[in-house]
Amino acid sequence: MATVIEELEDNGIPDWHSMSIPCARRIEDEVFSRGVGIDLDLVRDFEIEGDEVAIPIRVYRPEVEHPPVLVFCHGGGWTLGTLDSADNICRELASRTGCLVISVDYRLAPEHPFPAALNDVSTALRWAAEYADKLGADSSSIGVAGTSAGGNLAAAVALRARETGPSLSGQFLLYPITGTVRETDSYVQHSDQPLLTRRDMEWFWDQYLDDPVHKRNPLAAVRRASDPSGVAPAVVLTAGLDVLRDDGVEYVEQLEANGIPTAHDHYPSLAHGFLSLTDEVDRANEAMSRLADHIQSRLNPTTRTE
Repeated sequence: MATVIEELEDNGIPDWHSMSIPCARRIEDEVFSRGVGIDLDLVRDFEIEGDEVAIPIRVYRPEVEHPPVLVFCHGGGWTLGTLDSADNICRELASRTGCLVISVDYRLAPEHPFPAALNDVSTALRWAAEYADKLGADSSSIGVAGTSAGGNLAAAVALRARETGPSLSGQFLLYPITGTVRETDSYVQHSDQPLLTRRDMEWFWDQYLDDPVHKRNPLAAVRRASDPSGVAPAVVLTAGLDVLRDDGVEYVEQLEANGIPTAHDHYPSLAHGFLSLTDEVDRANEAMSRLADHIQSRLNPTTRTE
């Protein structure tokens, strides 16, 4: 992990908040888009009808009969990220879990502030429940997953799905953002980590929320959900060298306190974004395999625990 961080620093990549938004988006895409990745039975781009605009999605189908469905939300502080920059993670998830993975190219802030991204992911989730069987999948077994800001969106969609549907078999929150920047131990200890700094997170929140009142909205800052009871069972991954570590830990505690079956895998030696580094970091590769086991146990109808 230290070697990878050193290589990133040697490449001269500034902190996200120090660049213009177009530049940060271009750099993020260059850094995390790494070629074709694992071969799958089908990888195809579609567009689905959203409330205001068409929403691009990318579907990954493994060579599995009637796979369960996993709707995936990329990271990037709601401001950065593309289908291409999430491509390798989605290929890994589809290959290791046997799920039909649907990656959502939701609208980005600040052009489209909260709740635009959340609405796009909710639309994609409803589309998956209605049409995934047309792609050979089992639309009765659906989960939602995301990294960082995508983990925030996955958690928010899971909260919303209690009222609007569809029924979820699991939510998989991967080093998620669960609230605004605070004086937690992790924000203090790792404020200048190269992959995600405290100032980056302050900048991302400024892009995402166009009204300070939204900081109190539990669909933006999910840790503010006063009663998450009834939400889908959760798996939460956290990294020791991450300003968001305590965000994830506190949300685990909140879910458990409200009776939600929750698994928490913590990796003290890893940094933010480690699931994008499975080729370079053995521990990250192990974490991806363990995550795949969690997903299979929740979404595969023949193995999941009710």
